[in-house]
Amino acid sequence: MKRNAVAWVALAVSTAAMVGSRGLTRPVPAAQEIPAEGQKTAKALSEAFGAVADFVKPSVVQISIERKAGPALRLTPGRRAPGQSQPFPMPPKELEDLLKKHYEEPDFQREQFVEHGTGSGFVYDGKGHILTNNHVVADAKKIVVTFHDGEKAVAKVVGADPETDVAVIQVDQAGYRPAKIGQSRKLRVGEWVLAFGSPFGLSQTVTSGIVSATGRDNVDINEYESFIQTDAAINPGNSGGPLVDLDGRVVGINSAIATASRSNAGVGFAIPIDLASRLADRLIRDGKVTHARLGTVLQALSPALSRQLGLDPKTKGVLVNGVVPDSPADKAGLKEGDVITRFDDTPVTSHESLRVQVATSDVGKAFNLNFIREGHEKTARVVLASADEVDKGFQGRSRRVPRPRQDEGPGATDVAGLGFSVEPVTPELAEKYGHPTDAKGLIVAAVKDEGAAQDAGLAVGDLITRVLADTKYHDVKGVKDLEGLVAKRDEFSLFVRKPGAPVGSWQPLARPKSK
Repeated sequence: MKRNAVAWVALAVSTAAMVGSRGLTRPVPAAQEIPAEGQKTAKALSEAFGAVADFVKPSVVQISIERKAGPALRLTPGRRAPGQSQPFPMPPKELEDLLKKHYEEPDFQREQFVEHGTGSGFVYDGKGHILTNNHVVADAKKIVVTFHDGEKAVAKVVGADPETDVAVIQVDQAGYRPAKIGQSRKLRVGEWVLAFGSPFGLSQTVTSGIVSATGRDNVDINEYESFIQTDAAINPGNSGGPLVDLDGRVVGINSAIATASRSNAGVGFAIPIDLASRLADRLIRDGKVTHARLGTVLQALSPALSRQLGLDPKTKGVLVNGVVPDSPADKAGLKEGDVITRFDDTPVTSHESLRVQVATSDVGKAFNLNFIREGHEKTARVVLASADEVDKGFQGRSRRVPRPRQDEGPGATDVAGLGFSVEPVTPELAEKYGHPTDAKGLIVAAVKDEGAAQDAGLAVGDLITRVLADTKYHDVKGVKDLEGLVAKRDEFSLFVRKPGAPVGSWQPLARPKSK
């Protein structure tokens, strides 16, 4: 009976299993074929990446540096590993020995820790010169270069320019192939690029991405900047490595990232090779870079300013608001009110782009300068001078001047419909707001909230000296001059000098349209 019970249980279990398994043997649809055309395109791109990597890697180097890192005993004992942003824990025995030395050996306290860091670079020419970032090798006691085949060499700094973050180092070995130099000015947004380097000390690393933007000149990393932005992964240790196009040509030097964690967040910046190679050649030749000046006070050209100057609103360029006496611009005949459109046959797209191009051009060399004066295109030859020389002729310096929100006295007059009032400047008012005591014009006494003047950036203490209207400049000597010039115009610009500022700028105003 017992045996029969067991048999019946076994039969029941097997039957249930057979019934349940029927649901698991349902027909499986055939897998779809991967489209051949899509595979062909993807494989072609993959093959291109591989070919570029093979071509570029022999020119890429890892740069290891040693620099002094401050007093021997830190508040948080630890050591930095190459590429690490934070110290890793010191073993207890090592920490014990360190503390013992610190308290028992007086001379030990005068010693310096040596901090190790890792960066990247690439072979620039056949003479052992290597191009990298200044911040990679700055203050280094020792620099060791590791080539793609594992060979190492001690390097020396040939020259560096902290203001652009470009540096050139040199090794005795000259048998490694120089990287091919491309043209960053031809880059297009959306173009594929590869970033090479040693992120976190991992040598010969390659990442891919696209050009996200060009001409980034407001990142506030360097004194002079016009970065290529890319989403190719750039991390600590990539600095100084090449950014290359799909022809294997270097188009930039990996330099910085925008991130809250020091790791890649998809926003990396590279110095354009057109700029970097120009500076590298001068560093190799002279060991230093002397930055040039034009000697102008410039302002971005907005569509409103363009219209008021009688130009196409889409005109690209910068407006000259002042010329330094005896400067290159002065000697070339440039005048206040001119609009600079090209420098050295390169279009001027912004105030900063012209500033960078001039600063990194050769001192003492003549360049073509194209500008518009009173609607007519003109060309001049300008010979650039050093920054130190030009700055001597520019005595203006900004200073911070406190000012009240409103300072409307009995002599103030409201400028109808524009949301601000003015009063004639006096030596006392000029001195109060940091303007020259012999200044002429009108002081802004009050600015209404949410008015045209506030929208234009006008503020109490500003000095108004001229009006630009109907393509002509008009001096403002009194309140009636201002009222007469703006009363019947819907759009115009005021030349405004801010309190404490050495120079002024044009601020467009538009009269509110009646509802």
